[in-house]
Amino acid sequence: MKQGAQGSAGTGEPWSAVSAGQARVPRQAGAAGVDGAVRGEHTHGEPALPRTRPVVQRSSVRGQIVDALRAALVAGDLRPGEVYSAPVLGERFGVSATPVREAMQQLAIEGAVEVVPNRGFRVVERGARELAELAEVRSLIEVPVMLRLARTVPAERWAELRPLAEATVRAASAGCRATYAESDRVFHRAVLSLSGNEQLVQIAEDLHRRAQWPLVGGGPGGRGRADLVADAHEHTALLDALIARDLDVVRGLVGEHFTGAG
Repeated sequence: MKQGAQGSAGTGEPWSAVSAGQARVPRQAGAAGVDGAVRGEHTHGEPALPRTRPVVQRSSVRGQIVDALRAALVAGDLRPGEVYSAPVLGERFGVSATPVREAMQQLAIEGAVEVVPNRGFRVVERGARELAELAEVRSLIEVPVMLRLARTVPAERWAELRPLAEATVRAASAGCRATYAESDRVFHRAVLSLSGNEQLVQIAEDLHRRAQWPLVGGGPGGRGRADLVADAHEHTALLDALIARDLDVVRGLVGEHFTGAG
């Protein structure tokens, strides 16, 4: 592991992204100790114990780790180019290396990290060109959909999304990039869900998430509070344009929003 990665994951102080959204993930409790059959003991006549806890808890732990790692990526706590091992990250979260390894495999599928044999996972280094390409793809997919929705969705449906837009403004004002990133995705997902096309929503959310990862040497992960607030206010402006069915303003706002990786 690189020295920088060891310092990030082994200090004993919780990452801001993790402590804000996840706190500490509890260790898994083994079920074998309470199930005599697992130890080879006879259990004739004894009532069967429910065996759902290990499955549910395992899934929950893995999901929590995935969410925490995504937040750490957005916040810049997992730095591009650095290698992180599952055992060290497991110590940070208070779990074994196994759910961390599984969570990292999910991030590898999403393109956030890459496997480094016998070492761990390296955070993918991204440049401005990739961000521009993501913005272009998002525009090609979402602009036509939003223009169609602007023509067909009644004003009262758009008004129902106002609390979500306002939530992004509050998150941006607080200055937490990870919290803002999540509220930003929730708003965009709600807008696109009005299309009724779940495949579109999933693809758009994947592109959106990738656009929020920090660039090498700066980028979205390094934006200050003022940038986040300006980005968030574009959500309320977009709702106003959608309610007014002002297609030119909708087109311009969406394009500008994607350029800023919001």
